[in-house]
Amino acid sequence: VQVVESGGGLVQAGGSLRRSCAASGSISSISSMLWYRQCPGKQRELVAFITSAGLTHYSDSLKGRFTISRDNAKNTVYLQMDSLKPEDTAVYYCLAERSDGLRYWGQGTQVTVSS
Repeated sequence: VQVVESGGGLVQAGGSLRRSCAASGSISSISSMLWYRQCPGKQRELVAFITSAGLTHYSDSLKGRFTISRDNAKNTVYLQMDSLKPEDTAVYYCLAERSDGLRYWGQGTQVTVSS
């Protein structure tokens, strides 16, 4: 399984960004797609995930501002980030998780929110 991310970059506070994550390879083995982030000086944290059945889960602190969705025809997952704050500045990672728990990580992309 290969995971390739796109999107991200620099945005002003209050703005929006959309991240994309395309999975390829043995995608039938994927049970969930997840987004993590690592803010400067902090541990990596879960942002959101979406299962193959379309069930979603969000970090409590981000619920309401971030939305995860998927396009099964394109094998792509999206992370829509709205009302961004400087504290959302982080490296964002996409990963695919198999039903046995094995994870495939994307390359990570910097998102910077300026005040």
